[in-house]
Amino acid sequence: MATITESIDVEVPVRTAYNQWTQFEEFPEFMDGVQSVDQIDDTHLHWVADAGGRQDAWTAEITEQRPDERVAWRALDGHGNAGVVTFHRRGEDGTRVTVQMEHATEGLFEQIGSALGIDSRRVKGDLERFKDLIESRGGETGAWRGEVDQGERVR
Repeated sequence: MATITESIDVEVPVRTAYNQWTQFEEFPEFMDGVQSVDQIDDTHLHWVADAGGRQDAWTAEITEQRPDERVAWRALDGHGNAGVVTFHRRGEDGTRVTVQMEHATEGLFEQIGSALGIDSRRVKGDLERFKDLIESRGGETGAWRGEVDQGERVR
């Protein structure tokens, strides 16, 4: 497993950054290689992405979600990955977004790419595009303010 940790500061309130991040189906707008994300229900997402010239698909489960704080997930099948995105208030109109994730490196090509930091640069680029997207819009396109604990929606 390869481990990635990347952060970026965005000039929007933490609520705005979090609300936009919960619009999972819009991830292809800023995530390189992500072709689609379909939200199956409150805690499950189906991903399709281009990984080094081949298409991968998997289902991910949101294992924890706390408004304005964090979203954690794990893949249930396909390309193994898990992680957490955290949102840290930096004043009234600033937020630090941090992605921490692990992913399986399958084959020599992915292992070498990970060792060279290609996967970290991809995540950093995704965060930079998220920053451009949310700052240029000035607001979120939607929100899901529900809470998830251990993969179950808290009612």
